[in-house]
Amino acid sequence: MQLDSRKVVDRATTGLGLLSIVLVAAALVVLLAPIVYRGLGAFVFRATVEHRRVHFDQFRQGDRAALEAELAAVATARQPVYAALAAQAAEVRAQPRHERRRAQERLDEVRSLVRALLGPLPGEPEPALIRDRYGALRWDRAVVALHHLLHVTEYDYSDPTRLGQKRYVPRVEQWRGTALEPLFAYCAAHAEDLLRPRWTLYWRFLTDDSRDAHMIGGIWAELLGTLYLTVGAILFAVPMGVISAIYLVEYARDNWAVRGLRSCVSTLAGVPSIVFGLFGLAFFINTLRISPSKSVLAGSLTLAALILPLVIRAAEEAIRAVPQTYKEAALSVGASRWRTILTVTLPAALPGILTGVVISMGRAAGETAPIIFTAAVSVGPPLAVWETLSSPTPALPWNIYNLATEHAEADEIRHVQYGMVLTLVVLVLVLNGAAIIMRARIARRLTG
Repeated sequence: MQLDSRKVVDRATTGLGLLSIVLVAAALVVLLAPIVYRGLGAFVFRATVEHRRVHFDQFRQGDRAALEAELAAVATARQPVYAALAAQAAEVRAQPRHERRRAQERLDEVRSLVRALLGPLPGEPEPALIRDRYGALRWDRAVVALHHLLHVTEYDYSDPTRLGQKRYVPRVEQWRGTALEPLFAYCAAHAEDLLRPRWTLYWRFLTDDSRDAHMIGGIWAELLGTLYLTVGAILFAVPMGVISAIYLVEYARDNWAVRGLRSCVSTLAGVPSIVFGLFGLAFFINTLRISPSKSVLAGSLTLAALILPLVIRAAEEAIRAVPQTYKEAALSVGASRWRTILTVTLPAALPGILTGVVISMGRAAGETAPIIFTAAVSVGPPLAVWETLSSPTPALPWNIYNLATEHAEADEIRHVQYGMVLTLVVLVLVLNGAAIIMRARIARRLTG
């Protein structure tokens, strides 16, 4: 009876374990699938001729002759649109004064919608912002702009028991019998001729600088800044964490002071990250003045303070796990205590230490709050290594938040936001994968 009960418990435990694995896998799929799907939209999409034009103008990418041929064909296709607008403008000027103002407002609205789709109209001065010098850069956004051009959004309040119901009314109904009426049917029928969409693999999204607040270009500055901050945090935290762990395990006595120190380390591991950000601002920048204001150095030190408790705890447990016989064997052949730690204890504990480093690296790369006050800016150029000592940098975690919540054209650059999220996830996976491979190789060497 006792054996049967044990079998039931074992099977139940195994089933719960498998169920937990399935639930975790399902949660990862639900979480990562939209990130991967929409993030890939920053790299693979249907780019319009406007996209190819802006990247040639801003980054000198592409074939000039092929682009000029495309622009000539597009100019021919767009001529009926501009002709209809010009004819309607003439009709508006011929209307009586009391009707002209309203008609001009409606025409200006159509003109602004055409600009959003095709760019500035012929004869207009070049806009100051880069985003206004070109039409829709991506076909998915062009479809949205075309929908706004062809339809007017209205709300139906006929049912007093329900909120206003959104409905779309063809805009052409406002222009029946005018010179502008053919424009709407022409744009709907010749949208691809007007913009020439083409599937594009934009791998330069990772290496191009951003222009006009991420309306154009890539995320190289953010990617490089995240690498600087992550690597800097690891360089500061790992040596201090390992040395602290060695002291706590090998040298410190078991008294109330050491127990209090361990409690402080454990407590720091649970402190909210925003507290570390305020600490970094107050201590590293305002007190120590390691940089005039925000800098990568200050951000790296703040992130190092954030992950230091994790490194200490992981290194301490790894050192404790080293068999005592290893140390006794080294001491018996005349090795000093410190030499035993360097040549026997640390190599044997290295896989466990690297486990803590892997976890800490992922946390450092994804933290936002600590770098808001110490290192991150919304827009900035890529930094050289020597500039990290005194200059702030864009970083993926902060810019993801900033673009999603504070950007004036957040809906227009959703692909950039998701592209940044996907890049950050892949970056953390790559860093963790490299550390895991290194740990596995070291473990194989130690075991023979």
